[in-house]
Amino acid sequence: MALPRLQFITHTMKNLSIAPVCVSQVRAMSRVKRRRSLPPFWWPKSTRTMYPEHITSQNEDFLLDVVEEKYSSPLKVDPWERGTFKERSMRCGLIARKIGIYPMWTKDGSRLLTTLLQVSDNHVIKYIPPEEHIVHGLKKRYRELGAVVVGADPIDPRMITKEYYNIFSETGVMPKKKMSKFLVTPNAKLARGTPLYASHFRPGDYVDIAGTTIDRGFQGVMKRWGFKGMPASHGVTKSHRRGGTIGSGGDKARVLPGQKMPGHMGRERRNLRGLKVWRVNTQHNVLWVNGPAVPGGVGSYVYIYDSLLPHRKHTEENHPPFPTFFQDEEDIEEELYDEQLHAFHLPSIQFAEK
Repeated sequence: MALPRLQFITHTMKNLSIAPVCVSQVRAMSRVKRRRSLPPFWWPKSTRTMYPEHITSQNEDFLLDVVEEKYSSPLKVDPWERGTFKERSMRCGLIARKIGIYPMWTKDGSRLLTTLLQVSDNHVIKYIPPEEHIVHGLKKRYRELGAVVVGADPIDPRMITKEYYNIFSETGVMPKKKMSKFLVTPNAKLARGTPLYASHFRPGDYVDIAGTTIDRGFQGVMKRWGFKGMPASHGVTKSHRRGGTIGSGGDKARVLPGQKMPGHMGRERRNLRGLKVWRVNTQHNVLWVNGPAVPGGVGSYVYIYDSLLPHRKHTEENHPPFPTFFQDEEDIEEELYDEQLHAFHLPSIQFAEK
């Protein structure tokens, strides 16, 4: 019965001049691999190899001077009109590197751990207006949002391909090693080449941080899920760190999806909500953020943006610099502290007068 039906469908499609449609298989998300440590098989392999060109030191210095002269003035276009903050406005975020964990003390003597994040040479690469920012495969957003592409950490133009270099040709900044896209409202748009500093956030603000956790590789159930393990004696042989039974028994008689078993641990994208900014160093562009749980190892990239928690959103009476803080135009102190944080240059003991 299936063959005549297939022949009928094929004959009908030929008469209607309709190309056959290929329907991909839909699988449950619990059975899809969440991360890949190797590129897929269809990813083209790199055929460009670097070889020594035997350039003299004088020619090397000349090339460096040409690069510095070409990218000395990043902002090629005229500054855009700066918008004003309104309710539900969304600003651009920053790309930072995690450089370590450091203890701080409040004025009442309480000790807290903070994570140091360095905003490494961020520039605006491109602004995408809402009418051009279309994400395929997603539902229509409840409001129109644009996007700002931000780049961090410059890279030598001689070390990249021409296709990647063309992305930065209209911006006028050095090609960037890391780029990311942040959703913004139209009143928070920024012109190409605008520098972004750590003063984009103020001490006392609450931010959300996204990053990738440390890759732990293939781990067992005790390290991956915190299982207790089996006894060390009393008849237990070669099963001290095993997970035990994985079956359900009864009428189910199968392994349920999502069962905690050994597997790949780490390298997951994680978002931390509502972390407080305790301190800002404007000279080295460093942020002191609350807690030691920022995802990733030392040197890894993280993405910082205004908190989306309802009780941490900004208001029109108290809002951060909008659309950003233009540090080249305004004077600012080198060290900024929160009101509750103890500054190290101040005395820690105060003697009362008799």
